[in-house]
Amino acid sequence: MSYLDHIRACNAHDLSGFRPFELEGHRLGWVRHALAEQLPDVDPGFVVTTDRVTLAPEVRDFETRSSVMAHAAQFLVETGAVSALRGEFYPVMPAWGAEPLMRIDRAVVAQFGTPAYGLHVNGFVRQPDGGLSLWIGRRARDREVAPGKLDNMIAGGQPIGLTLAENLVKEAQEEAGIDAALASRAIPVGAVTYRMETEAGLKQDTLFLYDLELDADFVPQNTDGEVERFELWPLDRVAESVRATKDWKFNVNLVVIDFMVRHGWLTPDEPDYLEIVTGLRR
Repeated sequence: MSYLDHIRACNAHDLSGFRPFELEGHRLGWVRHALAEQLPDVDPGFVVTTDRVTLAPEVRDFETRSSVMAHAAQFLVETGAVSALRGEFYPVMPAWGAEPLMRIDRAVVAQFGTPAYGLHVNGFVRQPDGGLSLWIGRRARDREVAPGKLDNMIAGGQPIGLTLAENLVKEAQEEAGIDAALASRAIPVGAVTYRMETEAGLKQDTLFLYDLELDADFVPQNTDGEVERFELWPLDRVAESVRATKDWKFNVNLVVIDFMVRHGWLTPDEPDYLEIVTGLRR
């Protein structure tokens, strides 16, 4: 394994197996050909041709479009492609900050390949010798995604109807027992992006990144059952674990690598340095 291997794994895909999902001149996502062919029978609001998936012209407003997507989501549950819907909705929009055109259940985002957004917080402690340590979460074994894998102290998807700041406060409380006052000290430090083909479909994700420096006596406490336990690791140990193992949730590797670059642990002396720093933002 290497740092670059993790980045390449998160960007492995073949778009020849997909059809563009478009609306109002915007490419919103990608749908596998087999699913695309089924959609007009799921809801007449879908219009499918040999080269794209779109919605009928009369399906114009946010709620009507969202209803069409809800029918597709229910179909995917009924056919067993998705085990259950989440009841948490993501915006479908042509670009970050744009007005959402509709909403989609989080469980079926990959099936339609629509961009999804989330936030990850690096909770770190500055040691007396100047070295850094990171709080690492071990995901609960009952999680549907990456059970038992290592994770950031705080991470979560960005649902419709919340600002990033509001979502940060919510996730900080749920995942680490951090109150709003402490969460507000988290500093936005950029984003990583990737496009990854999975069994479900295509993940086009943007992760907004935050650094939160914590006092040496602070200990995070999970409140929503997502994290089995937290451990404080020296950055050297974190770096070696990411480099040499598959112990981390797949996209968290990218977040940690970015942290190491920004804090000067990973330097241009690394042979793959340029590929690493450019590969974090595709």
